[in-house]
Formats: sequence, C-alpha cells, structure tokens
Amino acid sequence: MREVAVQRQGDYLLFDFRADGFLHHMIRNLVGALVYVGKGRYPPSWLQEALALRDRSRAAPTFAPDGLYLCGVGYEAHWSLPDEGRIIAAPQLPLI
Repeated sequence: MREVAVQRQGDYLLFDFRADGFLHHMIRNLVGALVYVGKGRYPPSWLQEALALRDRSRAAPTFAPDGLYLCGVGYEAHWSLPDEGRIIAAPQLPLI
C-alpha cells in the first residue's frame, strides 16, 4: 500500500487507495475497519493492532460492496499500456 486518503465530499466519503496490487476483498476490509474507527467503535490505534494480529476474526466486518467503485487504474509508463477505457471519476449516484 502506497497511499490511503479519506475525504468527505458532501454526503459522500471518498476513499482513495493506491498500491502495487490488491488482495481479494482487501479494500472492503480496510473500509470496514476505517468505518468502525470513524464511528467511534474503536480508537485509531486499533487499526495497527488489528493488522498486527493477522487474525480476520478480530477485525471489523468486510464492508458491503454497495457504493464502492473502482475509479481508475494507472500503470507505470514502462508497461506501455493504453489509457483508453479507464474510468477517471466516480459515478454521481443519488443517495438512497
């Protein structure tokens, strides 16, 4: 993981994760943990403890996929991959 950023944009929370690669459900697990901390269920220091334990049963639940969108994929220039077809902005959906 190279970078994690969280920001509020109106009624939305935007999570930006940047890494060399991602594991299955990795982002959903991280968002679940961040939501627990944001709601005050655990202190921020709990995140480091939860990661150090390496025990999924002691972590926050996996966040539902609803509302999580892949907004872009970027590759280093040496891969010479085309930019066509990349999504560069999150869809603007009404709150339900």
